[in-house]
Amino acid sequence: MQIQDLPYPDPGVPDARSGPRFLWWLFRNQLGGQLKSLAWGLLHFASVSALPFCVGLAIQAVVDRSGTRLALAGGIMVLCCAGNALGDTFLHRAAVTNWITAAARVQQLLARRTALLGSALTRRVAAGEVVAVSTGDVEKIGWFVEAVSRFTAAAVTIVLVCVALVVYQPALGVVVVVGLPVLALAVLPLLPRATRRADVQRDKAGRATELASDTVAGLRVLRGIGGEELFLDRYRGASQEVRHAAVRSARMWSLISAIQVLLPGLLLIAVVWHGVHLARQGRIGVGELVTVYSSVMILTYPLRHFEEIAMAYSFSRPSAKRAARVLSLERATDSGGSRAAEIPTGDLYDPATGLLAPAGRLTAVVCGDPDAAGRLAERLGGHPSEQGASALLGGVPLDELPLKSARTAVLVQDKDPVLLSGTLRELLDVPASGAVAAEDALAAAQCGDVLTALAQGSLGADDPMDARITERGRSLSGGQRQRLALARSLITDPEALVLDEPTSAVDSHTEARIAEGVRALRAGRTTVVFTSSPLLLDRADRIVFLHDDEVAAVGVHRELLRTEPRYRAVVTRETDEETAAHRDDTPAGSRPAKPLPDDRGDGPSDGRDDALSDDDVLHRLEEIEETA
Repeated sequence: MQIQDLPYPDPGVPDARSGPRFLWWLFRNQLGGQLKSLAWGLLHFASVSALPFCVGLAIQAVVDRSGTRLALAGGIMVLCCAGNALGDTFLHRAAVTNWITAAARVQQLLARRTALLGSALTRRVAAGEVVAVSTGDVEKIGWFVEAVSRFTAAAVTIVLVCVALVVYQPALGVVVVVGLPVLALAVLPLLPRATRRADVQRDKAGRATELASDTVAGLRVLRGIGGEELFLDRYRGASQEVRHAAVRSARMWSLISAIQVLLPGLLLIAVVWHGVHLARQGRIGVGELVTVYSSVMILTYPLRHFEEIAMAYSFSRPSAKRAARVLSLERATDSGGSRAAEIPTGDLYDPATGLLAPAGRLTAVVCGDPDAAGRLAERLGGHPSEQGASALLGGVPLDELPLKSARTAVLVQDKDPVLLSGTLRELLDVPASGAVAAEDALAAAQCGDVLTALAQGSLGADDPMDARITERGRSLSGGQRQRLALARSLITDPEALVLDEPTSAVDSHTEARIAEGVRALRAGRTTVVFTSSPLLLDRADRIVFLHDDEVAAVGVHRELLRTEPRYRAVVTRETDEETAAHRDDTPAGSRPAKPLPDDRGDGPSDGRDDALSDDDVLHRLEEIEETA
């Protein structure tokens, strides 16, 4: 695999049982590139290590006044220099290729796993950890995978040089053979401590990244309550902890590096001291002494790769462990898409709660617990719970469908939809049936004023569809983002559409028009809306009220207001005293009615905190219908 061939057509199925197993799987899956790196590494290191023998041969030829041997030594030296240049160039090329391709494979695997898990990922793994894995950890994993072949080439070269020295000059070669293993293994006792410090640094960095991402995501809210300084102080503290941990880790690696410099120097002194005595005794020649001395000095270069592989493994092991943890996550009950790929039709049913959304109708779901509503929305989207309860569409369990078919059949728009940066045309360019035009979807979502604002705020964009939207739609208000996200969902035209609080940030008049637009555009299609807004509830064909994760009542809005006190308490936000009064059959007129908010603005608040009697709600609904 070359860099220009990326991305991989299929990154494969990783061995995510542990971090080391995952690293080994990556190494095996780019074996061809590793062998290339090993071959070029052997050429490079062997050429460098052969230079001392050439120098020693040349010096001895000068001492012996042999022109032929001097010319031979010069010719061999030229070949060694050429091999060194060629090997170093292509070793670097192969190493970088291995690094980038390994990192790209990990990124593809992470992206595929993220797409598979959907919104369930961030509830099982912290968002900061996902960010750390997909950025810094990917580079560290790629570093170790590519360093293995270079380390292997260096180790093989050291063994070959030791054997050559023993054959060339046994008296000094034995000293080198005994000393080099000591150099290579001397730092092993320090590696566990260095690894632990590196792990601590990684953990603190991951927590700091998570805190930073949470702070940035909630910056607007923090500014609204004056809490940005508090969170900035927390991040400063977390950042200082990362700095202290990095300094402690760097001290240990500095000690390891110092040992890697000190011990080769001591070995060099021992070789020179012993070689001088042998030369005085006439047991070795000057050229042989220079050869052994130069070889020991040159061997410090491949020995450096022992330190590098130790560092690479220490840094990549926790990274690989985190990546393996993410890659090992599965859908709660994933049957692997055992059914055919055709998209089923029919009623949408959740066996865990008993919720039934009839085909072709608009069903509103009222749930007093927002977390329970979120879990139910995910089950309806094909992500079953940990207990294995899977939603059914037309009697077919969604988790038995291929993932693509399941998501084509049911689309879930969560409570906080994300708008990616780009033009509005690109935002609405999503997989769709083609039956709903972008203009119709925008009109149903009441995006007329949004289009006007985008056209006025975008330089050089005559067509609002060419107006650019900033990252996550931060240049838009909360209501504008919600309406654009709703239009995007309507364009897809799925068999079943699940909307979680799609109008919580828009005013009541716009909400009433959206309710009518969605009802008309989705006619004949299954639509489920999680909401507690009377305006949406009054236009639903069917309302399902959930209490304690079970269906407690089914009916229409006005009927449930009169007959179901728990439903009325959720929709009208009654106080406990008011609910008790209803149960005691206290006349509704005996309590002062509070006006229904008619303008919630485009902010994050839903504005439904005031309690109303059922007669007040019905009366105001009729007024809003007439004015809307």
